[in-house]
Amino acid sequence: MTLDAPIWIVFVNDNFHYMDSEKTWRKGEYSDYQTALSVCRQIVDSCLEEYLPECNSADQLYDRYVSFGDDPYIVPDDGEPRFSAWSYARERCDLLFKEEEKGSQNSIGSFLKGLLGLR
Repeated sequence: MTLDAPIWIVFVNDNFHYMDSEKTWRKGEYSDYQTALSVCRQIVDSCLEEYLPECNSADQLYDRYVSFGDDPYIVPDDGEPRFSAWSYARERCDLLFKEEEKGSQNSIGSFLKGLLGLR
């Protein structure tokens, strides 16, 4: 990287230790915003994946994330759309449980069709 090239730095807060700067850590430096954004999303997705087996609803998963998950952010934002880990997590929780419901409905539907001989 050259000295005048923009650098996006991903920092991560610990939601469990809200407002405790000693619990903030630096994930890395990136030469473009899209890479930094992708890293932030991966961090949130990893937390959600870890908590998913313990949760029965999108709301429960989201509450667990905002209480205990990693909260990444990008510095500087330089006019790019601000990344909100909490907003991204909300969208992902809703999507994960929508997909799970759809999958279980398909499974139940297939089971019932098979049981009734309607294949």
